[in-house]
Amino acid sequence: MKARFLNSMQEALGLVRSGKLQQATQLIQESLGRNLRQGTPAERQAPDKVIEAEFVRKAEHTEQVSSSKSETAKPAEAYTPVNKSTAGQDAQFITRNFSNEYGSRDYKLYIPSTYTDQPLPLVIMLHGCTQTAEDFALGTEMNRFAEQYGVLVAYPNQARSANSKGCWNWYKTKNQQANRGEPALIAGLTQAIIQSYHVDPKRVYIAGLSAGGAMASIMGATYPDLYAAVGVHSGLAAGSATNVIAALAAMRQGSRSVQALGQNPGFVPTIVFHGDQDQIVNLKNAEQVFAQAKQRLEASNDAYFNTEQTTLNPPSSRAYTRMQMKDEDGQTQIDYWLVHGAGHAWSGGDIQGSYVDPTGPNASEAMLRFFLAHTSK
Repeated sequence: MKARFLNSMQEALGLVRSGKLQQATQLIQESLGRNLRQGTPAERQAPDKVIEAEFVRKAEHTEQVSSSKSETAKPAEAYTPVNKSTAGQDAQFITRNFSNEYGSRDYKLYIPSTYTDQPLPLVIMLHGCTQTAEDFALGTEMNRFAEQYGVLVAYPNQARSANSKGCWNWYKTKNQQANRGEPALIAGLTQAIIQSYHVDPKRVYIAGLSAGGAMASIMGATYPDLYAAVGVHSGLAAGSATNVIAALAAMRQGSRSVQALGQNPGFVPTIVFHGDQDQIVNLKNAEQVFAQAKQRLEASNDAYFNTEQTTLNPPSSRAYTRMQMKDEDGQTQIDYWLVHGAGHAWSGGDIQGSYVDPTGPNASEAMLRFFLAHTSK
């Protein structure tokens, strides 16, 4: 099945290079549909066989180691897990819609039982191709951890009219700029939630999987003052592609030239998850997300940063290598988790959702812990 799929992608790439975009698009969509239909549900969810319809519609020192917006933000330590015996009794998971001049999107919003008049953090979660907000929430189990830590979570739904596979259109130039396209729509949705609910504006975060991860990278680059931290799972660096040919190539082997978005985008703390057996979005892309964040961190601050690398093999999850860039105070500014043996799937979570590797380590909890350690300046 994999060989047939890869041969089809090679053929499609040849059609694109020949200028036959319509034929390439049809072949890609047919191949993706066939690939997604084949196999049992268990096979489709197996970490080394997860295939996401990610293709676009148009064809330093290193140390080795084994509405109420006026209240002052509380330190990260204040956000400790609530009592599980009472959690969720009054929690809500509601459907809302947001519209502005850049479009309209439905979204799901999780409101934890701890929501009162005290401003809470907000996390925006961007799903991958073929997924929905409900599916992504189920698979990542982010709501469960949001309940424990007292966090609002929003899951925008990509419109099928914008992309037939439900992908965020991260590779289009108009969607890589502030105040344009999908970034302006997602930022507007974020700001609307901040204004409508008791959200701490200094604790707003964004994360995504695959195409959603690529869009999360873009959101951090285009709206660094809106988001206090970014999570990129199996995604690509901002500016990895500006057309369909470059998008396909970047997914296969990393971007040849990651474009800078904006003249001087500010640094946003970044956490990265990627499986080293990902056959859909090449591992090189995670390295480029890390490198891009590192470059911005060093450009925005003259302070000394220490890089620590740790490899762990816990009995309850996959082995992983973790690389952290820490500032002089010991706070992690960039956190890169390389999960050994994992494919193109969210690390940890519930297999009732799609594209999930339940073995872990758990990306949702790791991201929340990282997020809550950071506030916007």
